Amino acid sequence: MTTNSPQGFGYRARRTFTRLLVFLVILGLGGGVVFLLGQLNSRTFTLVQENGELVVMKGRAMPTGATAYRPGDPRLADAYAPLPLEGQDVTLLTQQKFTDRDDLDRALFPLMETLARPRIASGEPPKVERGLYYLRRAEKLAGITEEQRRSLQSMLTDVAFYQARQKLEDARRLVSEGLAQLKLASETENRHARSANQMLSTVGPPARDLEEALRRAVHTQSGQDNSPVAPAPAPRPAAPASGDTSLQPFPASPTPDAGSTP
Repeated sequence: MTTNSPQGFGYRARRTFTRLLVFLVILGLGGGVVFLLGQLNSRTFTLVQENGELVVMKGRAMPTGATAYRPGDPRLADAYAPLPLEGQDVTLLTQQKFTDRDDLDRALFPLMETLARPRIASGEPPKVERGLYYLRRAEKLAGITEEQRRSLQSMLTDVAFYQARQKLEDARRLVSEGLAQLKLASETENRHARSANQMLSTVGPPARDLEEALRRAVHTQSGQDNSPVAPAPAPRPAAPASGDTSLQPFPASPTPDAGSTP
């Protein structure tokens, strides 16, 4: 017994050390697996439907769990903000996981296209404006394919007319407001009154002509097309007012009947 005890102690010590080493290796491997799973999950995007909107979720830096995606870049924040669904079925989208943001973009684009296309084709101002909202969201998806980009460009071309009208209307409004402010400054006793009068005498007539031309272009020449621009009052008739008869043509003499006597 006394001869074998040192050998038995050494054996037990080695066995204990081996077990401890194996435990530490397993623990290290487990920690590495947990870390890698956390890294993978942190790059994973999912989509959930909440209150009639599609919300982009991004995984936490742990094996499971996700939070709403809130990127710091304002452009990205607009692109991935909760998307109104307006009755669209997104069951298939919510069942998928995306390990790359480009894949997420390519999956979101068809939904935005489906929401935008019928609205911009409707010709109804509120619907066209709503369709433009989805197109602007789609423009910010950097990872879409070339085919999707061509489809987006095609839809943007379809609404270029409405966008042009809106910009012309905005320009007309700015010109009108500028003239009104200059007139107010010129009629008030202040240090800018003289300059305002000079500006009005210089730019007033051409600015009014420009404003009228913009008004005709937006509200008369394109009046047969629907657009997001609010309708303007009906254009003034070419004939003078009824109270002024100096320039009105004489009424045509009635043609005598064949059987009447002159």
